Amino acid sequence: MVVAASLVIGTGFYVGFDFSRAQERANTPSSVALTSVANVTGEPRVVFRNTEIGSKYGLVAMVGLADPRGARALTDVACERVYATADEATCLHTKRGIATTFEALQLDTNWKVEKVWALPGIPSRTRISADGRLIGTTTFVSGHSYMQVGFSTATEIRDVEGHKYGNLEKFDLVIDAKMVSPSDRNIWGVTFAGDGNTFYATAATGGETYLVRGDLDKRTLTSVRRTAECPSLSPDGTTLAYKKAVEADGPTAHWSIAVLDLATGREEILAGESRSVDDQVEWLDDNTLLYGMPRTEEAGVTDVWSIRTDSGAKPEKFIDQAWSPSVVRG
Repeated sequence: MVVAASLVIGTGFYVGFDFSRAQERANTPSSVALTSVANVTGEPRVVFRNTEIGSKYGLVAMVGLADPRGARALTDVACERVYATADEATCLHTKRGIATTFEALQLDTNWKVEKVWALPGIPSRTRISADGRLIGTTTFVSGHSYMQVGFSTATEIRDVEGHKYGNLEKFDLVIDAKMVSPSDRNIWGVTFAGDGNTFYATAATGGETYLVRGDLDKRTLTSVRRTAECPSLSPDGTTLAYKKAVEADGPTAHWSIAVLDLATGREEILAGESRSVDDQVEWLDDNTLLYGMPRTEEAGVTDVWSIRTDSGAKPEKFIDQAWSPSVVRG
């Protein structure tokens, strides 16, 4: 008997997944070259979720930044979303059982769990500030997709010591210089600035999405521009990259990658990537982005792609069978 289902892999999109086929392939030897975690941990690296179908599917993996197509190291930590810095890592994890629950893990450099806390819904996004102090998480608490009408999210920030800033929906929301209190607000996709207080995120209300700048001390979210989702701040703090809806909302929504110069306010859509990108991009360096894309011919498998922010740049595959990349530079 063939059993099929829709599996959320932490992005907001569904992929069909044939469980009978997965079981048949679960013990298939890995086709990718492997190395030990110790061989990769001490160097600049990319940490990601392994999506090679088999017994290691979903485990956190890493490759050396100097050779991203080379041998990967696999940990024993399973995540739907992962993000790492030189000092900390965060993992959004699904506990499957009679009653499926969700949790966030805070891990040290040896991938040992330091803290665990419950999540209110399906894992979607996570980020850590560059200094390793702040952790942001987004989950779906109703609806499973950003394309689904009536979806609802919960986005929270806490520090690594356990202090909670709470659900960002409780922050004051300022849109077009006016304080508003809509009942339909949703906040998701946090990225942190380097000052330990400022962050950016997406706010949605009234059918519109906004790029908002957050202030932890003042507990405010202030709109910067419209039609921007899942922002990611460049390492030098000068540029935001995000996905931008360029066609009709709803099931036919198409997201392009856009970059915004914060000093000039100039936005450019990276037209070289023609596919719809439903991901929170990561910066490889100040001029190159990484993001995940599903394989249309192989359900459940994704690859990490790169694209430069130069006008006319074309995407290139960066890591096979990978998802949720984060770059650890030192």
